[in-house]
Amino acid sequence: MFSGSIPALVTPFRDGAFDEEAFRAHVDWQIAEGSSALVPCGTTGESATMSIEEHDRVVAVCVEQAGGRVPVIAGCGSNDTQVALGHMKRAQAAGAAAALVVLPYYNRPNQEGVYAHFAALAEGCDLPILVYNVPARTVTDISVATLARLAALPGIIGIKDATGALARVAAQRLECGADFCQLSGNDDLALGFNAMGGVGCISVTANVAPRLCADFQAACAEDRWGDALALQDRLFPLHAALFADASPGPTKYALGRLRPGFPQALRLPMTPAGAAARTAVDAALAHALLI
Repeated sequence: MFSGSIPALVTPFRDGAFDEEAFRAHVDWQIAEGSSALVPCGTTGESATMSIEEHDRVVAVCVEQAGGRVPVIAGCGSNDTQVALGHMKRAQAAGAAAALVVLPYYNRPNQEGVYAHFAALAEGCDLPILVYNVPARTVTDISVATLARLAALPGIIGIKDATGALARVAAQRLECGADFCQLSGNDDLALGFNAMGGVGCISVTANVAPRLCADFQAACAEDRWGDALALQDRLFPLHAALFADASPGPTKYALGRLRPGFPQALRLPMTPAGAAARTAVDAALAHALLI
């Protein structure tokens, strides 16, 4: 089971292309700072603006650079089941430990369609699957009942839950079983999520504060809730500031502040963080004692 602080990695770009050297350095830093796994090609990694070839290359580089030190959960989602399956097969061939698969977006399938999508992926490839539920982006949601049906399949091992509905953690635990891996997709709710049975977070903030996020998750896992609350308070302004403008603009700005030379370029339609967001990030980094 995956657990702990798992960064949804940004993808550095330079002159419009994937900056492999900067990405490899980011992977090394994340591992050295205590991240327990890595997620390339998620939302924060700007996968929506990558070609299929770029997407697969980023996953392969992540696996290669991690070198078995931590597992890699490859972003493999698509609103086209066959495209998602292709990503899964190539991620598995590259050495990924699991696939993170977002619910089909834009198409707006019903619950039977959601089930059929994931069932087809599980049947077509034996790479373990984490369902990624983020209705604010996909419009589509997965019901607890549908998730429980999927949890009965051998290939569906858990969920990244970014619904913001903490009661889902208890409901999903009761329906899917205690061994079903529940990871928060919201940094700001990770404390409550873990208290209700979650085991970690696929995190945006961990890009910027990997050690603090790892320490926070360790405190939760060890039932040191007072320590976890103190770390939550230290990180909370940063959780908010990284979404003060369209993500991952503020996150790349923050990385530029902490790691001079880190590429801050984004791909259209994403644009750099505005002045108000940059001010919020600077204040949050200071509050977290990172600058």
